[in-house]
Amino acid sequence: MQLPSKPQTQNSNRFLTISLITGSIFMVYLILSLLFTPNENIRRITNSLEKDLKSLPAETRIDHIVFGIASNRNLWPQRKDYVRLWWRPRQMRGCVFLEKNENNTVSSNSINTTTTPSKNRTVSSKNTTLLSTPRNFLISNQNVSDTLSGTESDTDPDLPPVCISEDTSRFPYTYWGGLRSAIRVARAVTETVLLNHTNVRWFVFGDDDTIFFPDNLVKTLSKYDHRLWYYVGANSESFMQNKFFSFNMAYGGAGFAISYPLAKVLTKVFDSCLERYPHLYGSDARISSCLAELGVGLTQEPGFHQMDIRGDMFGLLAAHPLTPVISLHHLETTDPIFPNMNTTKALHHLLRASAIDPHRLLQQSVCYDSWFTWTISVSWGYAIQVFDSHVYLPDALRARETFRPWKRGTMFNIDSREDHSDPCRRPTVFFLDQVEQGGDGVIRSVYKRYVVGKCGLDMASPRKLDEVRVFSRKLEIGVKQLQAPRRHCCDVLPSTAGRVMDIAIRECKEDELIYLHTQ
Repeated sequence: MQLPSKPQTQNSNRFLTISLITGSIFMVYLILSLLFTPNENIRRITNSLEKDLKSLPAETRIDHIVFGIASNRNLWPQRKDYVRLWWRPRQMRGCVFLEKNENNTVSSNSINTTTTPSKNRTVSSKNTTLLSTPRNFLISNQNVSDTLSGTESDTDPDLPPVCISEDTSRFPYTYWGGLRSAIRVARAVTETVLLNHTNVRWFVFGDDDTIFFPDNLVKTLSKYDHRLWYYVGANSESFMQNKFFSFNMAYGGAGFAISYPLAKVLTKVFDSCLERYPHLYGSDARISSCLAELGVGLTQEPGFHQMDIRGDMFGLLAAHPLTPVISLHHLETTDPIFPNMNTTKALHHLLRASAIDPHRLLQQSVCYDSWFTWTISVSWGYAIQVFDSHVYLPDALRARETFRPWKRGTMFNIDSREDHSDPCRRPTVFFLDQVEQGGDGVIRSVYKRYVVGKCGLDMASPRKLDEVRVFSRKLEIGVKQLQAPRRHCCDVLPSTAGRVMDIAIRECKEDELIYLHTQ
């Protein structure tokens, strides 16, 4: 038997040594990879997330919005009381736009918006102390009597500044029977942008009789990226108005919002659009047409309310969409929203509730009393309807037609149902009387019965109640809840008073259904 030669043994040992060294190096590399590579990946991911978070805009605030309010010299002395209800002078920016006085001159203490704006202009006004306000576009509210001939000197610090609109006589207007002031009102969009306010995210426009709910306006706009092109508003409640004018137009009386970058581009091209659309009726049609030419459509927000109705708007307010109320309009063609009050006092009453819980205002919750088979619909901060029978939830959510069409014989563009002709067959209504928030955070709102006619009364009738008390907590909603809203539930609570009903509003459970639970 022949033994292997020595050189072969040496080769095998050398190969084994190389294999061990290579394996050791690989093991060290593997260990180092496990120890350091994840940390590097985590660091890289963390840095990326931090960069993304920094690029996200901070929450939208009221001072990120600039308002353009359309009015005229004849109406402003009366309608300024509407604006005073919602305007916050130390937080808000914007202008009320009026035409020149009768002899086409401007008072010595004001400058017409025909002045070419300076890109670097930043001046402050006395009634907007904390905010930059370009001086040479404004009339100080401390002396406008010479511009508003026949009116008193407007020294109220709770009103926005006044701007004198540019002369628009060079633009054609051919709509027979219309008002060419529509051009001046439309061009207020351009002139508001040219005020050159800083740190602006949105421009919001409305009429002098538009009532805005500022907290809900800010909350609603916060769900949109203001760096993109947005045109946000709502249609009319009248089907024929929408059919005649447009379903893709934000109605100006309801108010609408245009994001900053879109407004800047619109300002550059708007005059050319005014030249092309002399045949249109109103200002809002001119604005939407020019935006359409820019390729931008309307983003619908049902919280804006044109209120193209007449009479009693109760049915609409008591069945508000599942979204924050943003505005109300046409308050002079409808009844006061609370009985035994004038329009201004009634609005002030509603705004007191809004000051305590703005996002819950007018939000509808429905619950059932299984003992009496009652259906209770709560429109928080406004009114409660108690039906003396079981009403299925989809029917309870529909607006009762307590109002009349804007034009006789036309249809509504909302989910509504006819109201019963007999007042005694209608639900018993309780209107807001008072609201307060306790130290424990519980909000207590009280609603008093509104008596209509001489109706029969039995022990099972909700008309035996004098008042309804509602207990809730302040509604805090984020962007996710705005994007995917869900109605809150309510419960009828045991009550110690025979003529008082207590109700608690709460979040619904995950799989909870709203219906009459029979005992």
